[in-house]
Amino acid sequence: MKIKQIIIASSLLVSVASFAQKDELKALKKIYAKEEIKGADLLQYKALVAKLEPLATEEADKVYAGFYKSMTPVLESLAIDKTMPPMQQQMAMAKLVSPKAISDLAAGLNATLDYEKKSGKKVYTDDILETVTSFKPEFLNYAVALEKQGKIKESSQVLYAVYQLDKKDQENLYYAAGYAVNANDYDSALKYYQELKDANYSGEKTLYFAKNVASNQEELFNTKNERDNLVKLKTHSLPREEKVPSKRGEIYKNIAIILLQKGQNEEAKTAIADARKANPDDVSLIVTEADLYYKLKDNETYKRLVNEALAKNPNDASLVFNLGVVSNTANQFDEAKKYYTKAIELDPNFIDAYLNLADNILKPDSKLVEDINKLGSSTSDKDLKKYQALTVERKKIFTEVMPVYEKALELSEKLDQSVPANKEQTNVIKSNLKTVYSFLELSEKSKALKAKM
Repeated sequence: MKIKQIIIASSLLVSVASFAQKDELKALKKIYAKEEIKGADLLQYKALVAKLEPLATEEADKVYAGFYKSMTPVLESLAIDKTMPPMQQQMAMAKLVSPKAISDLAAGLNATLDYEKKSGKKVYTDDILETVTSFKPEFLNYAVALEKQGKIKESSQVLYAVYQLDKKDQENLYYAAGYAVNANDYDSALKYYQELKDANYSGEKTLYFAKNVASNQEELFNTKNERDNLVKLKTHSLPREEKVPSKRGEIYKNIAIILLQKGQNEEAKTAIADARKANPDDVSLIVTEADLYYKLKDNETYKRLVNEALAKNPNDASLVFNLGVVSNTANQFDEAKKYYTKAIELDPNFIDAYLNLADNILKPDSKLVEDINKLGSSTSDKDLKKYQALTVERKKIFTEVMPVYEKALELSEKLDQSVPANKEQTNVIKSNLKTVYSFLELSEKSKALKAKM
């Protein structure tokens, strides 16, 4: 008899809890349906969410308890006093929005969408899609603001959360991965890049531009038809298109680099090999595999792969330049010089090719200086003749390198000199060119250069 009483009592408790959670759900649904939720309504909403969460046991109740909870920051943000100065509104929003809050929102909304799709009953599906459309730009602006504050890791987390809100927009996942790399958060970066790889994301697309006749400013359009219609109406002119190349090679490359940094060399090789099997005609993946073997100091495999890429794309100056780099590393200086020269032929504005070619030309000079110093102050005919011969060799080298440095300086000065790296590069080239002019006794050129320093 006592046992039956316990069972009956337990049943009553379950029933009471079940009725209670139904009441909370009804109350939350009623408040949520209001046009404006603030003040006492918002306080009651939050109290009901806190009360409902531990009571929910059935699948539907758990889903909607999660939905209401995840929407709390959104409702709080909508309740912010819009009469406050913009700065105060931004500060109030910053207290509500966080990477975790956006991630929780994404989880709650996606769980609800999945449940309603499965059940065939659209209770909040349309409302969720509208919420994502409305708040996604705000969250992206928040990510940009964090990046500007130097909070790169947090910005990456927000971008990933925004991607979870709308997985059709894979570009946010791509940028989340890049920011994670910049923040040295390699575990997250690897996870994000792996998701991009699994989704076969390439980022390849065409951008459509035209100039606004009224403002004389070029504008970007979402589609070709949108752009072309305005050109026909003559509100815009000078239509042009710009191809955005595939990012697939970069993605696989970064996966491999991160795996290398983690000491997982074989996994890195496998990742690239698998990528190439899936995309056999993607030249960027051949280059990525080549870079991997270059980092592993397997120069022969590197050169074989670069030459394979060159066979598919013989006019790629960067590939030819990279062959020069690896040849130089292997002390094959004549071959390196050949590749640097070819890279310049393919791209006359390839400043790094000029600088590496200059270093290559100057390689023998240190040995010549060493041999001259060995002669000391000797005045014997034999040593004087040797000194003169060595000096002639040095003049040949400096005469050959002079136009290379001059072109490099011309290109470097066109770069934005407010960027410290560009300014430093320009100053180094000027200093080297000054030494060349001085040795060759080109006083006029030397004076002109000094005036620019």
